[in-house]
Amino acid sequence: MLGASFALIVNIMIAALFAASFIFVALTNPAGRRALWFAASYMLGMLAPVSLFVIPFSPWPNFFGALNYVGFCAGLFLMTGSLARFYDRGPRWSVVGGLYCAALSSGAMIAEWPQNNLAFNLVYQTPYAFACACSGWIILLASRRGALEIALAGLYGLIAAHFLVKPFFAAAFGVGRTPSEYVASSYAIASQSATGVLLIAAGLLTLLIVAQKAIAEARRAAETDQLTGLLNRRGFDLACASRLASAKAGRDPTTVVLLDLDHFKRVNDRFGHAVGDDVLRYFAALLRLTTPEGALAGRMGGEEFVVFLHGAPLARGRRVAETIRRAAALHVTPRLPPITVSIGVAEIAADETFSHAMRRADEALYRAKTLGRNRVCIARAKRARSIPLPNE
Repeated sequence: MLGASFALIVNIMIAALFAASFIFVALTNPAGRRALWFAASYMLGMLAPVSLFVIPFSPWPNFFGALNYVGFCAGLFLMTGSLARFYDRGPRWSVVGGLYCAALSSGAMIAEWPQNNLAFNLVYQTPYAFACACSGWIILLASRRGALEIALAGLYGLIAAHFLVKPFFAAAFGVGRTPSEYVASSYAIASQSATGVLLIAAGLLTLLIVAQKAIAEARRAAETDQLTGLLNRRGFDLACASRLASAKAGRDPTTVVLLDLDHFKRVNDRFGHAVGDDVLRYFAALLRLTTPEGALAGRMGGEEFVVFLHGAPLARGRRVAETIRRAAALHVTPRLPPITVSIGVAEIAADETFSHAMRRADEALYRAKTLGRNRVCIARAKRARSIPLPNE
């Protein structure tokens, strides 16, 4: 009895810690609100060890025995729905609810059967196994699937198999005929310990996946301009650094295009900042439509934007810039004022830093502004470094 109680107390504490951990992730990261579903799953599942722990001290052992089954089933099926929600695959709560009701019906059907019967244990454990198998299958169907997801899916498969094997061990070692006898049995210690270890491992993997996603989304938010959805300056610089290094290693041509909306201050002064924000959002959408696949687009601040073209020589960069300029000048959006854009284009030399290429593009952009705006100017070629002569 003491061993089973100890295992149950450990399971209760672990379930409570997981629920608290998921709540903490959800409350400290706005993008991680879905973690609350995992917290709810562990809180419902916690009913199972709490009910079993109470049985020896309660005058209603059968009630708490039933509550153990109801709570554990609820936790496992809610975990299935929580994973589907986390991986953007629904869930269809009507299906989850229907499966849960079917599990409760099967539990009610065997309520009067003796617990040490093999048939009882097979019917009793099958809903648990089915819910875990569904959880593993949902993870395998996820579009984003890394090593942690594959490990978690395999672990849920193992948990499902362990629930299907347990009835045979129960029949071999004996579980007693009633909930009270089950809690007092040596089998209860082994059963609760094995299930607890497997579910702790699943909880840890799930928590790692949720935390990993929360960190990735926080990083994405820090590197994204909230108004336009494009990369901000920090995000653009970080993304360009790796691509530029790859381009230089492969000796691929790269071009940077610097863009500035003409007379944008007049738009804000005449139409208001709300319309100005709409113009910026519209131009960002225009960049997404007019830049080639694989291009990086970012907002450098204010009305200034930038495009990085990997694998594009200067001539192609100029064509892309002209496409953007013409699209901006010919836009047909009645609710927004007409806009034009001035553009500077620079091809990044093999021995040139990105910041130096940006300065040359900025000089070309300035020329486009002074020449009357609404035009594309090409940056002057990078000046070669002078080499001092001997004895000079």
